[in-house]
Amino acid sequence: MWDDAFPSFLIGLREGLEAGLVVSILVATLVRADARSRLPQVWTGVLAAVALAMSFGAVLTFTAASLSATAQEAFGGTLSVIAVAFVTAMVFWMRRSARSLSGEIKERVTGALTMGAGVLVLTSFLAVGREGLETALFLWTTAQAAGESAGPLTGAAVGLVLSAALCWALYRRVLKINLTRFFTATGAVLIVIAAGVLGYGLRDLQEGGVLPGRTAYAVDLGAGVDAGSWYATLVQGVFNLTPVMTWLQVVGYAGYLATVMTLFVRGVRTSAAGPAAGTDAPARTRPVRRRPGWVVPVAVVTVPAVIAGLAVALGRPKPAAAQTVAVSEKECGDGFSAPKPGRQTFQMHNTGDKTSEVYLIAPDTGAVYGEIEGLAPGTTRALVATVAGGSYAWRCVPTGGTAVTSRAVRVTGGGTAKAVVPVSARDLAAPLRQYRKYVDRGLAALAARTRVLAADIEGGHLGRARADWLTAHRTYASLGAAYGTFEDFDQKIDGRADGLPGGVHDNDFSGFLRIEYGLWHGETAASLAPSARQLAVDVAELRKAFPHQAFDPSDLPLRAHEILENTLQFELSGATDEGSGTSLATADADLAGTRELLTVLTPLLTSRAPHLLPTLDTDVARLQGLLDAAHHGGSWTPVDRLGATGRARIDGATGRLLEDLAPVPDLLEIRKSA
Repeated sequence: MWDDAFPSFLIGLREGLEAGLVVSILVATLVRADARSRLPQVWTGVLAAVALAMSFGAVLTFTAASLSATAQEAFGGTLSVIAVAFVTAMVFWMRRSARSLSGEIKERVTGALTMGAGVLVLTSFLAVGREGLETALFLWTTAQAAGESAGPLTGAAVGLVLSAALCWALYRRVLKINLTRFFTATGAVLIVIAAGVLGYGLRDLQEGGVLPGRTAYAVDLGAGVDAGSWYATLVQGVFNLTPVMTWLQVVGYAGYLATVMTLFVRGVRTSAAGPAAGTDAPARTRPVRRRPGWVVPVAVVTVPAVIAGLAVALGRPKPAAAQTVAVSEKECGDGFSAPKPGRQTFQMHNTGDKTSEVYLIAPDTGAVYGEIEGLAPGTTRALVATVAGGSYAWRCVPTGGTAVTSRAVRVTGGGTAKAVVPVSARDLAAPLRQYRKYVDRGLAALAARTRVLAADIEGGHLGRARADWLTAHRTYASLGAAYGTFEDFDQKIDGRADGLPGGVHDNDFSGFLRIEYGLWHGETAASLAPSARQLAVDVAELRKAFPHQAFDPSDLPLRAHEILENTLQFELSGATDEGSGTSLATADADLAGTRELLTVLTPLLTSRAPHLLPTLDTDVARLQGLLDAAHHGGSWTPVDRLGATGRARIDGATGRLLEDLAPVPDLLEIRKSA
C-alpha cells in the first residue's frame, strides 16, 4: 500500500503547499489589516476551487471523458500564467498599501481593499483551483492504476494535511511581525513563488505543444539530485524549481524575478522616502449593496456540481449505444457500423472457438488505433479508441487460424486520430543486420580478450588478469540484446551460481563469474587456469556459431527495455558481484549496449514517436553521468559503498530510463497481418 501511497503523498504535499502559501499570505494580510470581514471572499474562492476540483474528479470517475496528455499540460500551463498575473497584481497592491501605514491603517487598508470582492475571490480561486485540478487528475490516474488499493487517496490526504499544517504555521508566524516588514517580506516571497509558478506553467505549455523548446534543457541536475527525494519535492512544492529545466523556463523565471522584484524593491524604497503616514486624505468608500452572505458560497459550490452532474448524465456511455463487434474467422467485424468521431468504446465479443487478437486498423495503411490480445472464446472485452475522419476496419487474428479483415467503414469529420504505424519483419531487417554486425565485431574482440585473460592466469600474472578480466567481461556485457540468441552459451560464459547444489564451489559453475570469484578470493593460478581456458574455448565456439543462429527481429525492441531491466535487478542490487566490486562497470557496459540498440532503431522510432528519442537521450546522459562519477581511473565504486543517496540516484535514473523505454516494444511490435 505504501508504494501506491507515497507518490500521492508527495503530490498532495507539493500541490497543497503551492496553493496554501498564497492563501495563507492573503488571509494574514486581511487579518493584519483588521479586515476580517473580507475573509469570506477568500474562503469563497477556495471553496469554489475545491468544488471545481471535486466536480472534475467526479466527471473523470463517472464518465469516459478525459483530457489528452497534451491538453492536460496546456490547460495547467494556462492556469499557471493567469495565476501569476493575479498574484503579481496582489503583490503591487500590497506595496501600495504599505505607503499609508499609520494609526489609521485600518481605514487605509480597508479602503485599499475596495479593489473589489471579485479580485479576492478570483485570486484565491486561481491559487487553489489550478492545484486542485492537477491533484484530482493525478489521483484519478493513480487510483485507476492501483485498482482497489486505497493507497493513492490515503497518501494524498496525508500530504494535504501536512501542507495545511505548514501553511497554518506560516500564518501564525506572520501575525506577529511588524506590519511594514510583513508587507515587504510577503511581497518578496510571493514574487519568488510566482516566478516558480510561471516557470512551471511555461514547462506545461511546452509539454502541451503550445510553446517550443521542450527538449532544450538549460539545467539538468538529474545526475546529482534525486527528483523523488523529500528535499527536492519540498523545493519544488515551494519554489517550483526542478532538477531539469528548459531554457524557456529559466529565462521566464529569471526575467520575471529580476523585473518584478526590481520594481517591487524600488517601490518600497519610494514608499519609505514618501510623505509621512497619515497625511493623505481619508479613503472614500462607496455604499455597497449587500446581498445575503450565503448566496455566493452556495452558488460557487452548486454551479460546478450541477455542471458535473450534467456532464456525467450526458457524457457517460450508454450501454444501448455501444457497438458489440464479433471476433472470429467467419464473423470478423459483424455489428460494426460507422461510429461518430470522438472517444468510442467497442464491446468485442469472440464468437469463434479460438482465442484471438483483434485490431482496429486503417485498411489502407494498416495503422493500428486499438487492440485486444488473448480474447478467449465466448468472452467480451471493451476496446476504447479515439475515432476521427477516415476509414476503419477490424483485423481478427485467431490463434492457429487465418487472419481476417472486416469490411471498412468511413467516418467523416473529427480531425485525425492517433495511430501506431505497424512494423513488419521487413522493417526490422535493416536494423537487425546492423546490430548483427555490431555483435560480430564484439565477439571478435571478446575472443581476443578471453585469450589474453587465459594467458595471464596460466602465466601466474593474477594482478594483470584482474584488469583483463574486467575488460573482457565489459565487452560481453555490451552485447546484451543478443543474449537470447546465444542459447546455452550464455550460461557457460556468464552464468550465475544460483541454483547449483554447490553454489560457487560447484563443478558446473563456470565462465566470467567463476573466474571473478577465484581472482578476488585468493585462489591460485593453477586452480583458475582450467576455467580460463574453457572460457576462451566457449567464446570461440560462440563466435563460430553466431552467424548461423536465428535472431528473432522482435527481440530488438524487446531487448531495448530488458537489458537495463536485468541491470536493475542484478548489477545494481549487487547480486552478480563475486568479489570484484565492479557491478557498476558492468552496468556501464549494459548502458552502452542499450545505446547501440537505440541507434539502430532510431529510424523506426523517429517516424513513430519523434518526441521519445530526445527524452531517451536525456535519460541516458543522466545515468551515464552518475556511472561516470563512480569510475575512478582503473577502479569502480562497489555498489555497497555508494551510500543510500548515491545508490538511490542511480536506481532512480535507471528506473526513469526504463519507464521511458517501456513504449518501445509496443511501438515496434510486429503485429500479425492478413
